[in-house]
Amino acid sequence: MSDILPFLKSIISVAGLSGHEAPVATLIEQKWTPLVDEISRSRLGSIHGLKTGSVSGKASRPSVLIATHMDAIGLMVSRIVDGFLYVTNIGGVDSRVLPGTPVIVHASGSGEELYGVVVMPPANLLPEGKGAGAVALQYLFVDTGFTSNEVSKKVRIGDRVAFGTEPVEMSGGCVSGHTLDNRASVAALTICLEELQAKSHVWDVWALASVQEEETFAGAYTSTYQIRPTIAIALDMTFGKGTGSTDYSAFPIGKGVTLGIGPSMHPFLHKRFKEVAERVEIPVKDEAMPQYSSTDADAMQLTAEGIPTMVISIPERYMHTPVELVALKDIQRAGRLLAEFVASLEVDFINKIAWD
Repeated sequence: MSDILPFLKSIISVAGLSGHEAPVATLIEQKWTPLVDEISRSRLGSIHGLKTGSVSGKASRPSVLIATHMDAIGLMVSRIVDGFLYVTNIGGVDSRVLPGTPVIVHASGSGEELYGVVVMPPANLLPEGKGAGAVALQYLFVDTGFTSNEVSKKVRIGDRVAFGTEPVEMSGGCVSGHTLDNRASVAALTICLEELQAKSHVWDVWALASVQEEETFAGAYTSTYQIRPTIAIALDMTFGKGTGSTDYSAFPIGKGVTLGIGPSMHPFLHKRFKEVAERVEIPVKDEAMPQYSSTDADAMQLTAEGIPTMVISIPERYMHTPVELVALKDIQRAGRLLAEFVASLEVDFINKIAWD
């Protein structure tokens, strides 16, 4: 079994906020280069890795695109007051967990990475009624320890602020850190590529690390249009069960991955994944997605004349916080399931697809 933990820890230890993915993209490109036959970047910065299938004649090979977004949520400097940085969100950030969070300020004025911490004023200094309970993001700020004059030389409006929490290996085979959504899925796709080194597959496989999923789906739209795959799969995270999350929309961590069911997912692909999972004894659960899936699948399915698409998800606790938590065995399972699915695809599989 692949030891994916060092790579996973490396990619959740760097920034790469939505629209500014270069730091993590470099690490992914280095890791994928020996695992694929061709690698490139799109005009928007998404990474495309192609592992060719065994059908002779490139024009005749069908292809499967597996998308994992590499961008992260975070913060952006919106104003500077007396050397303190007020921030706004990039992606869905839960302000309740931010006070006390270490952050890295990417200071464009000096080119430095400045250590900072998210803090909040005392309740009596906030507007009446705003100091009780969770404090809204607009009242939080980042303190870097520099004087007002020093900050004015280093930091600019629009500078990015990334979470600075370190990866932690937890008990029970889990890992915690920022940006596991969705770099845990990048790790799973890497495992898939490693597994495919020893497997025969007739279809081309496109590995995609997409940009801007948290904000615009720009990477998924543009890369799918450029590649024009026969089918597409989005690999992302879903909500893991924890305290107070016991309904159908959360899933236990360490117990397998989920298969999406809904309008963004083709039922024939769901059926094949279910069959493959049963054959190789990988535990899966169905996940109801009755509207949008809120993944790259929503963009990929609607590209060009339409792409049959599927969603696979890895459960994690504390999504969109600096301390997300996921089970390593679920990452391994997701990667292996993808590899087994790819190996199961017959040359004429696309001709079998039908809406039942």
